[in-house]
Formats: sequence, C-alpha cells, structure tokens
Amino acid sequence: MKSFFKIFFASLLALIVFSILGVMVLIGFAASASSSDKPVIGSDAVLVLDLSKPFKERVQENPFASLTTDGDFETPSLFDMVRLIEHAKQDANVKGIYILASDNANGFGASEEIRKALLDFRKSKKFVVAYGETISQKGYAIASVAQKIFVHPQGGLEWAGFSSNLVFLKGMLDKLEIKPQIIYAGKFKSATEPLRETQMTDANRLQTSVWLGDLYNQFLYQTAAARNLDTAQIRALAVEGKIQTAADAVKYNLIDGLKYDDQIKNEITGRLNLPVNSKINFVYFGEYAKSVTLNESSASEKIAIIYASGDIVGGTGTDEQVASDDYKELIRKARLDKSVKAIVLRVNSPGGSALASDVIWREVSLAKKEKPVVVSMGDVAASGGYYIACNANKVFANASTITGSIGVFSIFPNIESFLKNKIGITTDRVKTGPYADMGSMDRALTEPEKRFLQASTDSIYNTFKTRVSEGRKKDMVYVDSIAQGRVWTGTRGMSVGLVDEIGTLSDAIKAAAAMAKVKSYKLKEYPEKKNILEQLFNNYKRTVSIQLMETELGAEQLLMMQQVKKVKAMVGVPQAKLPYTVTVH
Repeated sequence: MKSFFKIFFASLLALIVFSILGVMVLIGFAASASSSDKPVIGSDAVLVLDLSKPFKERVQENPFASLTTDGDFETPSLFDMVRLIEHAKQDANVKGIYILASDNANGFGASEEIRKALLDFRKSKKFVVAYGETISQKGYAIASVAQKIFVHPQGGLEWAGFSSNLVFLKGMLDKLEIKPQIIYAGKFKSATEPLRETQMTDANRLQTSVWLGDLYNQFLYQTAAARNLDTAQIRALAVEGKIQTAADAVKYNLIDGLKYDDQIKNEITGRLNLPVNSKINFVYFGEYAKSVTLNESSASEKIAIIYASGDIVGGTGTDEQVASDDYKELIRKARLDKSVKAIVLRVNSPGGSALASDVIWREVSLAKKEKPVVVSMGDVAASGGYYIACNANKVFANASTITGSIGVFSIFPNIESFLKNKIGITTDRVKTGPYADMGSMDRALTEPEKRFLQASTDSIYNTFKTRVSEGRKKDMVYVDSIAQGRVWTGTRGMSVGLVDEIGTLSDAIKAAAAMAKVKSYKLKEYPEKKNILEQLFNNYKRTVSIQLMETELGAEQLLMMQQVKKVKAMVGVPQAKLPYTVTVH
C-alpha cells in the first residue's frame, strides 16, 4: 500500500507539473499568436488568389495555421477577400493578381462578389493573370475577368454547360421496407423528393431548368463581355462539343495561350519588368491579410454586420449553424447598442427549423422598429433563410443567389417493417391515449394523425406566407403564386418582388449607412471572434475530430455521414428548408 501511494502521488505531481507547463506554453503561444507584428510583403508583390480555397462568410482565426509545414496563413473570409482586393488596388507595393483557376471551391454568389472586386481592381491598370493546368467552368467564371488566361499545353478548359444532379433513395428505402411518411406544403417543395420519388417531378424539373438556365446564361454573358465574343457562339461551342483540347480553347478565343509553369512565371516577370527567371514576390491573400489593417475607421457610429451562415436550428449551435438562441441574442445586442446605427444581416443559409426561423424573424422585426435592417444574400438564402430575411427594410441579393423556396415539410420515418423483416426486431407499447406515441418510428401514422400533421404543416406554411406578405408588402394571393416552395435566382427573385436590388455585401452596407444617414462609421461584425485560448481549444478539437473521422471513413463517407446526421436532425421537426443541396457541375 505504501508503494501504491508513493507511485500515485508521484504520478499526480507529474500530471500537475505537466498541466502547468502546458498552460504556460499555451499562454506563450497565445501571446505570440496575438502579437501585433505584421509581415512585410515587400515591393513588386503579386497577390495569389487560389480559387481552390473556400472563402467562408465568417472565419474564426486558426492559431495553428501559421505553424503548418507549408507556412500557409488562414484563408480570409469572403468579405475580407473583397476588402483586401479593394485595398490592393491602392497599394503601391502590389503590382498585380495571379489567379490559380484550376478549380473553384466557392459558390456562385461568392464567385460573383470576388469577380466584381477583381473587375474594380483592374481599373487601377494593374495586371490580372489567370492560370490552371486545367480550368473548370466554375474556375473560369472568375478567371474570365483576367487580361490574360493561360492553361497547360496538355491541360484544357472545361466547356460543356451546366448540370445539376439529384440522387433518389426511394428504391433503396423500398428494398429496406422503410416508409419515410412525408408531410409537405407547396407543390415545388421538393426537399423530400429523393425519399418519395425515383426521378424529378415535373414541378421540380421546371424550377431546376429555370434557375440552372439563369446561372448558365449569366456565365455566358459574363464570358462574352470579358472575351468580346457572342453569347450564341460560345453556347454553341458547348452544345456541339467543340472544346476538347487546350488548343481548341485558344482557337475559339476562350483563353490566350498555352504555357508551362516556368513560362507563366516569365509572363509575370515581364509584366514586372524583371529579368527572365527572376524570383517573383508572390504573396498569398492570407499573408496579405496579416500585413494590412481593414476597417480602420475611428468613428464612434457603427454598422453591425451579422453573419447568418449555415443550417437554421433551434437552441444553441456550432460555428457552422444559425442557432435561434444565439442569433436572437446577437440581433438583440445590435438593436440595443445605441452606437449601432444600422444592421446588415448577411444570410447564407438553406434554412432549417421553421420554429427557429420564426424566433429569429421576431428579433429582426423588433430591430427594424429601432434602426434600418438591410439583408445581403450570399450563395443561398432560401426557405428559412428567406424567412429570416423577408421583413428587412431592404433586401440585396447577388444575381446568382438561390432564394425563395417558401414552403414547409416534415418527415416521420416508419421503420417497423425494416425492424421486423430485415433484422427480426419487434416492438410493443402501453399508452394512455391514442396519440401518445404519435410520430414513433416503429409504426405507421394513422389517418387522423396524418390529418393533424398536415393541418400543422399547412398552418406553418400560411404563417410563412403571411410573414412574406407583410414584409414585402405583397398580397397573400400573389405571395402564394410565387411561393409553393419554388426556388428562384436572385435576378428572378427581384423580378417577382422577393428581392429589392442586385448587389454585394458592400452595396448592402452602403445602403444601410445611407438609410441611417451616417457618413462616417466603422463596421462591427457578429458573431464576434473568440479569444485566442478559445480558438486554440476549439480549433484543435474540431480539426482533430474531423481528421480522425476522415482518416477512418474516407472523405466521401464522411460527407455522407454528415448528410445523414442532418437528415436525422430534421425528423419530426417542421422544416423550412431548401429542396436539396444545390450542386452544379
């Protein structure tokens, strides 16, 4: 026993010492990470815009980013990217921007905002050059803004038109004897089609054809304007399959030439008036962000930007969710802050819980009575995302924003046959009333229960339409005609009255300031960034858990597991959610 206590206390002491040292190291690292020292980018800098990196709406700084083996810095947020490009326009040390355009990890709305910033940058007469071994259509959507576009001689340019594919699970569910039991309102509300159909319904095919066609037409129009081509001509190139090699892309003037990596470097040294094979001062935007200070205004009056990005859920949530408890407090905080003269709600959400959406809608409505509230829509602001936006004083969207989808659905899976016939499990129960177990997954809904749930869904749908009618000052009959769960692009959303103006987040901020009648202001962004220790622990926990799961499951299986988790969260909860994850190839 004496030996046991000796070992125990020695181990305890070692643990305490180790913990103290660990905390000291973290504090030292925190002090180092929060140091005010800024990297110096030097002269003749060429900013590198890597489109394979996603520009999120809101980035919590990763203190470990600068410790990675390749020395990368954290990728800036989308709005910071726009502001950095604006800053670079006036920065004498920056001579141009080099776009790595092989692929584009960003949505169409984000791409539109980056593209507009680059167009404005070009007014400085500084150069913009784009390159990719092969360039995807989404990469080209931004790259087309460059003065010169090059690809690898053995690479190419993707030029085949857009497609959007849906995967239908009904056949699999039938084989497993699982009945999804879906209640929905809105003929276009196709969120549950993959569970109840084997192919697109006519209504869904119609709406998908329209919004996909809008995105493609915009892509062609921008290309034609940038390359001085005819839209009909470049559409025909895709229809007829004319672009099969890199040389074809040069032949039809979609790109400017074929170059290897060393040749593209020489192209840039020539623009910098440097000798051939000189070292180029390439600076990635993450490093550039550390070298400059944005939002330097000393004004006392503020414009609040509240980023609502991710699925809308009840209660509290993660950094990737719009949780009703969290966001009602954020909006309330901005509403009660007398120094905040206007609020810009940046919505990039496919929606989610109808109840959580209404909680946030209420806070937006209260804020609107106190000060101007302007909405800026990102890649998507649909269903619940539109619910929380509809009562703002003014709504901005990008032309390619996906919005609308005013409808509601609920899912109540019945796995009774699966349990009994596939794995031999049966259930039984005792209850004090006929509806005490309504919604249980191990039995079918009765006809009275279906009527109750349909009535509840219709009621929520009617409330949703009422919110839109009052917020947009439209007749209920008209709102019903553009609702029904239908998805619209930002351009069409403006034509039917769901959106006021086509514009970026910067445009929305300027409008909010004008409405508040303030000329000098600084921006206050919410959610506020976590302190350095919170960032350390949160980033470590998130990074390690994701990496472990991806290592064990694989990237595709991890994505599938995350989707299943989202579906599970929707079970039995009325959803104002976009029909599906919008993917365009």
